[in-house]
Amino acid sequence: MKRVVLEARERGVLFDIGHGKGSFAFKTARAMLANGFYPDTISSDVHALCIDGPAFDQVTTMSKFLCMGMPLPDVVAASTVNAAMALRRPELGSSSRGASATPPSSRSRMAGFDYVDVVGEHLIGDRKIVSEGVVIGGRWWHPKQSSKFKQLVG
Repeated sequence: MKRVVLEARERGVLFDIGHGKGSFAFKTARAMLANGFYPDTISSDVHALCIDGPAFDQVTTMSKFLCMGMPLPDVVAASTVNAAMALRRPELGSSSRGASATPPSSRSRMAGFDYVDVVGEHLIGDRKIVSEGVVIGGRWWHPKQSSKFKQLVG
């Protein structure tokens, strides 16, 4: 790990994975994780050029880190609580009563899943995070339950 990177983290610089079309490679991520350097936040830079791959969505980005060995609690925290704190909006990453939005309810499925990075490398992972829904304004929303879900989340 480069000294300048470690010094930046010590100064409070946050490191994010903004997985989009041009900025995520398994080789770099594996090296980072092997050195015990977990991302502070995990985000997806999903846009028109990568929604059909390689980024797809937030839970796919999270799943890639899970399959590379990052523990599930750390993956979830990087995508929810840590991200909300980085934005100085702690209520967005909280599952406490009264929070405006809470992390999605998710579970991990076991099987062989094919993940790809921006350079075309494939990783066959044994787990995939699946979103079951989200709590917004204290109410449970699931895409199959209500058309309002799409209005609320995009």
